[in-house]
Amino acid sequence: MSTNSPILTIRPSQGWGRLDLRDLWEYRDLLWFNVWREVKAKYRQMALGPVWIVLQPIMEMVVFSFIFGRVARLSDEGIPYFLMVYVAMVPWSFFANASNQSVGSLVNQMGVISKVYFPRMIIPLSATLGGLVDFAISFSVFFLVMLIMGFYPGWPFLMMPVYLLLAMLTALAVGLWTASLTVRFRDFRLIVQYGTRLAMFMTPVAYSAREFEKNIPNWVWLYQLNPMYWVVEGFRWSLLGIGRPPSLYMLYSVVIVLVTLVSGAYLFRRTERSIVDLL
Repeated sequence: MSTNSPILTIRPSQGWGRLDLRDLWEYRDLLWFNVWREVKAKYRQMALGPVWIVLQPIMEMVVFSFIFGRVARLSDEGIPYFLMVYVAMVPWSFFANASNQSVGSLVNQMGVISKVYFPRMIIPLSATLGGLVDFAISFSVFFLVMLIMGFYPGWPFLMMPVYLLLAMLTALAVGLWTASLTVRFRDFRLIVQYGTRLAMFMTPVAYSAREFEKNIPNWVWLYQLNPMYWVVEGFRWSLLGIGRPPSLYMLYSVVIVLVTLVSGAYLFRRTERSIVDLL
């Protein structure tokens, strides 16, 4: 037997290190395996299973339509109120679920992390990509309802993947930061759960953005820094012809997301070196 077998030595990087994203490509098969495992584990031993993917945005849409549409009588911009809310709930549910799945992803996988080496960034990335399956199903149901109601998208529909990508990057940025911090402080799970609930009311999900801009005009600049503002309004614009089209001010939100994403990736890599001891 040959004694000249190669020896692989894994050493932690020094300082802030490098992102070294090539590892993600080399372990891409493991990434896709984790994505499907996330999807299957989410609905395992549930009576309704994947039906919850459709029920969650529909139930919230019904509640918001009654409270904001019938009771508060907020503006619907000439579109059936439930449709205006439904189109916003689809990307928002993807963002909220991906963020909540990512925040505790490292803690949930500590048994595997402590035994096998692989790029740890695969874990929060899998949680984000796994949400695309839920999104595809929810969006298909909404699209069918939209066509039945007689609404047909025009050329702005081509912009929808751009807004979906922005939602993905936002969720991943939140996931990298919170997953890293949850390793040290477990209560970040609760912070993200309550934070996403509060953020939904600071995003034009259950109401038209013009309601906020009309009643609180002095804070519109801060309101529009929220990247999910542009995602929600972008979905309404690209699918229903209402909402707000892209503008130069949207670039500020994109820059904020990119800076948060890159800094979160570096923080994650730094946390990765001592993650086994912390977990």
